[in-house]
Amino acid sequence: MSAVPVIAIDGPSASGKGTVAQRVADTLGFHYLDSGAIYRLTALAAQRQSVQWQDEAQVAAIAATLDVRFDGAAIHLAGSNVTEAIRSEEIGSGASVVAALPAVRAALLARQHAFAQAPGLVADGRDMGSTVFPAAPLKVFLTASAEARAERRYRQLLARGEAADLAAITADLHARDERDRARAVAPLQQLPDARLLETTAMGVDEAVAQVLSWWNATINTPSA
Repeated sequence: MSAVPVIAIDGPSASGKGTVAQRVADTLGFHYLDSGAIYRLTALAAQRQSVQWQDEAQVAAIAATLDVRFDGAAIHLAGSNVTEAIRSEEIGSGASVVAALPAVRAALLARQHAFAQAPGLVADGRDMGSTVFPAAPLKVFLTASAEARAERRYRQLLARGEAADLAAITADLHARDERDRARAVAPLQQLPDARLLETTAMGVDEAVAQVLSWWNATINTPSA
């Protein structure tokens, strides 16, 4: 086990991994890394600087110098509170685009490593277990059907008072899944040593309890 224990939770967009990861971190008193927020911030920063998301060199330069501050649940970019701005569907799609760029992923790697601090870390994303924290003692692949994930996203948008089209959301999730699986660097995948957590018919409390059970079993299992 590494000096700082890490629980890596990966999975597709809108699978609920962020909610589960945050709850697990709160329960254990661990730090929490929402790696998706890092990529969303990069996409938002590029947009604000009129840089095309497909421009790998310029987006990587932006990623390397992001002026970001996490203050509890609030996220600030260049001194501006962007907590809500980075959660828009547009920026979510942009994050998926910039995350496929190798130079951008490389620029953000050290920033993500810095979150691993005592007493431990729960990190969620697409490649936490495969690339960022490959030595994590517990890796979870949390997923759900595209239809279930679209319905969850649809309800979230309506709850925030935003317009939402269920068919469009479903199509976008399918497109994101394909882009995440097909990218050359750190594609979305379930690793052989990752535990599968299928949440299509599972509530958040049940999912959190399962991860905590796996964690307790992990830390109570003697090393070989």
